[in-house]
Amino acid sequence: MINPVLKYQSQSVARLYFIAAMVLFAGQILFGVTLGLQYLIGDLFFPYIPFNIARMVHTNLLIVWLLFGFMGAAYYIVPEESETELHSPGLAIALFWIFLVAGVLTIVGYLAVPYAKLAELTGNDLLQTMGREFLEQPLPTKVGIVIVALGFLYNISLTTLKGRKTSVSIVLLLGLWGLALMFLFSFVNPVNLVRDKMYWWFVVHLWVEGVWELILGALLAFVLIKTTGVDREVIDKWLYVIIAFALMTGLLGTGHHYYFIGLPGYWKWVGSIFSALEPLPFFMMTLFAFNMVRQRRREHPNQAAITWALGTAVVGFIGAGVWGFIHTLSVVNYYTHGSQLTAAHGHLAFYGAYVLVVITLISYAMPILRGRLANSPEAQRLEIRSFWIMTVGMCIMVLALTAAGVHQVWVQRLPTESAMGFMAAQDLLRGYYWVRVAGGVLFLIGQFTYFASFFVKGSHILPETNHVSGKAPLQGQRAVHA
Repeated sequence: MINPVLKYQSQSVARLYFIAAMVLFAGQILFGVTLGLQYLIGDLFFPYIPFNIARMVHTNLLIVWLLFGFMGAAYYIVPEESETELHSPGLAIALFWIFLVAGVLTIVGYLAVPYAKLAELTGNDLLQTMGREFLEQPLPTKVGIVIVALGFLYNISLTTLKGRKTSVSIVLLLGLWGLALMFLFSFVNPVNLVRDKMYWWFVVHLWVEGVWELILGALLAFVLIKTTGVDREVIDKWLYVIIAFALMTGLLGTGHHYYFIGLPGYWKWVGSIFSALEPLPFFMMTLFAFNMVRQRRREHPNQAAITWALGTAVVGFIGAGVWGFIHTLSVVNYYTHGSQLTAAHGHLAFYGAYVLVVITLISYAMPILRGRLANSPEAQRLEIRSFWIMTVGMCIMVLALTAAGVHQVWVQRLPTESAMGFMAAQDLLRGYYWVRVAGGVLFLIGQFTYFASFFVKGSHILPETNHVSGKAPLQGQRAVHA
């Protein structure tokens, strides 16, 4: 069946990726709430889902569903930006099922088999890559990720090469290629612990504070181009400046992870200076988003997508920028690293920068993939409500974790005679942990409110209007693709 709204029919493969991303997102939050409860009820679900396994599933689901979201976004954006059909929709669908099956089997393996046994069964003795935080995947899964990534990059790169080249598609490709190349360091697992941590940060930091920021910028720019009508040249200039600052501060800012792991002392200066500058690209992204909406030349019917886009800019700046700066300087990080302050920053940064931008793209693209310019006003109101519920829930969690982190540093890590041990300090933090669970439950409610918005039917969507003249588009004009 031909979609009358979709500009290029091969974009429809993105729908599979978006649906899988949202299902895995739900799983991630369910395990997150479970972890919050296990802080308070230590033997909850033991021995079936011990804390270390629940945490591994929670973080791995985050990575996998965001990758599904990025891939779906690329399959939607690249054909439209390139003004040509996707090189091979069949390959995109095949890679989707390979990635989904591999991901599900990996999660089942975590839950069904002791981790040491899983390592033995999956050939970890041949190439030892397991056992590191966020990179716990068995060797076959890592190899599968590389194969899927190569096929994916082949598909979208050829699509771009045969069509129009835009700043959005080029920046997106740079980010995605960088993501794949940095992941190769997950196969490097030196015996020397210092080198091991250095290469580990090559993956983790250069993803979330490096190449992923390029993907973030490209996705946000695409949605703002489509929903505001601002000249592409204006948005291009903002995009290039933002990614230049993101790469400069992100690459050298890796040094803030090198403070106390055995590398030369100059990293304390390099890391402190450049990581202190990392909030700049996120602040610029906030200015960018609000300026584009303020200068908009059309009133797009999908106001929910604009809400998510503005939320990405603001919450991304607060989480990745402000909360990152709070404990990035070496003299502060010496006491705070690995405390609940780290968890507070991580949760708000991931939510603001990457969770919200994927939802922004899905909010814009899914109605079009379903044959309409935008969801009904009733559905959009529910969607916007879900944004606020999730954001308030996340803020409650983060404020509780921040207070817990400050308290933890005060009673456990400051070098005083009354300093407590780890477990004694944890007993004092139980009140904060209950608040954290309440925030997590509220976030879960917001998440399912968002899912419910996809099933709400309502009144007819009015066409978008020109913001300058107030007139609707000319008859037959498909302004959403302008």
